[in-house]
Amino acid sequence: MIELNSLLTPSRVMCRVDAGSKKRIFELAAHQIASADAALTESSVYAQLLAREKLGSTGLGQGVAIPHCRVAGCDKPLGCLITLATPVNFESSDNQPVDLLFVLLVPSEATQEHLDILADIAERFSSFGYCDRLRTTTSDADLLAAALRTIEH
Repeated sequence: MIELNSLLTPSRVMCRVDAGSKKRIFELAAHQIASADAALTESSVYAQLLAREKLGSTGLGQGVAIPHCRVAGCDKPLGCLITLATPVNFESSDNQPVDLLFVLLVPSEATQEHLDILADIAERFSSFGYCDRLRTTTSDADLLAAALRTIEH
């Protein structure tokens, strides 16, 4: 499994955010990501996330979504972990609203790495215990710590 500490930083973790919509989530994530990486612009990250979502929902079901895209100017894979105060409709296959998101950006040319990281994150978020632990956190620092702990099988 990929080490999440290679994808996440404290500045890219948001606990119990009030968002209201997918677009607002993408705006918030784009802001957090671009604020921490001078090579990326908020507008390009937002546009790429929105364009990918238009191809089909990134909602996995059971309240989890992994919005993801490849972005020019991104020099390494990075993530933004978000829990929502109020779940948002993500058009997931199970019709359950989403309250737990891992936004993933990868370099434009990282096709196989993109798929490998997506599979790894999806596996991690398929653990009910792991997701429950993330959902019960009350601060950004607690959310990051919970995310970085290994999954107990």
